[in-house]
Amino acid sequence: MAHELNVPHPSGPTPRRLADSYVQALADTDPLTAVYLGLNPEDDRLPDLSAAGIEATADLARHTLAALDALEAAGPVEDQAERRCARLLRERLTAELAVHDAGEGFRGVRNLGSPVHNTREMFTLLPTATDEDWQRLGRRLARFPQALAQYRQSLEEGVRRELFSAPRQVDTVVGQFGEWIDGDTPGGWFGELVAPAPAHLREPLTATAVEATAALAELRDWLRDVYGPAAKGTPDAVGRERYTRWVRYWTGAELDLDEAYRWAWEQFHDLDAQMRVEAEKVRPGHTPMQAMKWLEADGPAVHGEQAVQEYLQGLMDRAIEDLQGTHFDLAEPLLKVESRIAPPGSAAAPYYTQPSLDFSRPGRTWLPTLGREKFPEWDLVSTWYHEGVPGHHLQLAQWTYVADRLSTYQVTLGGVSANMEGWALYAERLMDELGYLTDPGHRLGYLNAQMMRALRVIVDIGMHAELDFPADSPLAPGEPMTPELAREFFGSYCGLSSDFLDSELVRYLGLPGQAIGYKLGERAWLRGRAAARAAAEARGAEFDAKSWHMAALSQGSLGLDDLVTELGAL
Repeated sequence: MAHELNVPHPSGPTPRRLADSYVQALADTDPLTAVYLGLNPEDDRLPDLSAAGIEATADLARHTLAALDALEAAGPVEDQAERRCARLLRERLTAELAVHDAGEGFRGVRNLGSPVHNTREMFTLLPTATDEDWQRLGRRLARFPQALAQYRQSLEEGVRRELFSAPRQVDTVVGQFGEWIDGDTPGGWFGELVAPAPAHLREPLTATAVEATAALAELRDWLRDVYGPAAKGTPDAVGRERYTRWVRYWTGAELDLDEAYRWAWEQFHDLDAQMRVEAEKVRPGHTPMQAMKWLEADGPAVHGEQAVQEYLQGLMDRAIEDLQGTHFDLAEPLLKVESRIAPPGSAAAPYYTQPSLDFSRPGRTWLPTLGREKFPEWDLVSTWYHEGVPGHHLQLAQWTYVADRLSTYQVTLGGVSANMEGWALYAERLMDELGYLTDPGHRLGYLNAQMMRALRVIVDIGMHAELDFPADSPLAPGEPMTPELAREFFGSYCGLSSDFLDSELVRYLGLPGQAIGYKLGERAWLRGRAAARAAAEARGAEFDAKSWHMAALSQGSLGLDDLVTELGAL
């Protein structure tokens, strides 16, 4: 299916206008994109998850690249902002097409970010203020069985091409679907979704939820009984060739994987030493793991979902109040961010959702509770500086705020994971630098979060690029980095729960290359800040951190190949 782009413009085509034409065309093609951005509010469709739908998205990317080629062939782009947008658009679409052309869209079974996961998340973003909102939600929900059938068709195409997800991913997703289906409410999770609807609409919405859940149960059974056996023997790790393609997709960079692996081991040893010092403050004579286990079992904790939701909201509200005017200069729409509890059957990791372009839907953080009622504080504080303020919320909400000065593409669809996750990890470090993590338990939680991100680089590259543990490794020196050894190593040095770490391992295997972006992205942000500081000092000026932060957050997306240079020039 071809997609025509309206490239001509009264004042002439530019990369930013082309990028925005692409955003609107994709929103028209993919209703999930439209919902996430707050576009096309009258739409009541679901995305086409079939092989044809996957190909239509790729077709749109190809047409956009061809239009960009024609635009640049007509003459050099002089404006710096336009060149930055053009570079991002070309790099992102090229990386996406490389993944598509390798057939990755036909093996989309994973515990986080699969087409089905993303479609369910869409329902959590829909407005429900009016009867028409609920009716539109119901019409979308009525199309959910069709979307699942399309998703199954794309997986069947993958089977025909012998492109499979690994059995570990299949088993995990089957279990997640079971959680969505089960429950006391008719229609499972979807029944709970429509339960707050007005009384006169609740009965037909519940009936639709029951039908959607029945279709999900049918897909679950097919994955378990047909797809899973067919995928038997598919390795968990993807190998260096596929991994390199995914690394470009997630980081916007041509990384030296061996250098990154060595650097992450250096970080591991440094963080291990720091954690031992902090553990002494928490429990004298205890190792970091012993101190973290004590904090988990007997340290300060919040009890109950509502209480932890309010606690996290308070953390973000206080951070905004303290940082506003001193370290950041935030516009009014950024001052609102909401703490939410993630729906059941989510992966274990907390996450953030960006505001709609008009801020009618604010930025939100989401905590998966995984059936827990007790939430130890030690690992929540730094995590919410990452997910909320000054982490994801300040960057992504600021991007939304400056969308009209850049292009919609640069602040939404062109987002590079390693840039965004790198900023969020930098934000945790910033709060430590500013003295917000002086409590020994909170600081050990911060160091543990840093350690987890260093371990992610080690195990993700090690497993997928098929590297060995180094000779000085405390575990299995010289042996290959298998998923089993990676999990053992992770559990020996990261103080989070076994269930969380099990979910994390499946995540790394299902999203190869994504997990390394946090620590490597933070490295790029720190290098960029150091370069800007050095440039200011060379001019005889004082480095203005507040101005630098706001300028850095107002650039829009950049891949790691460009980030350090651009940050250093601010």
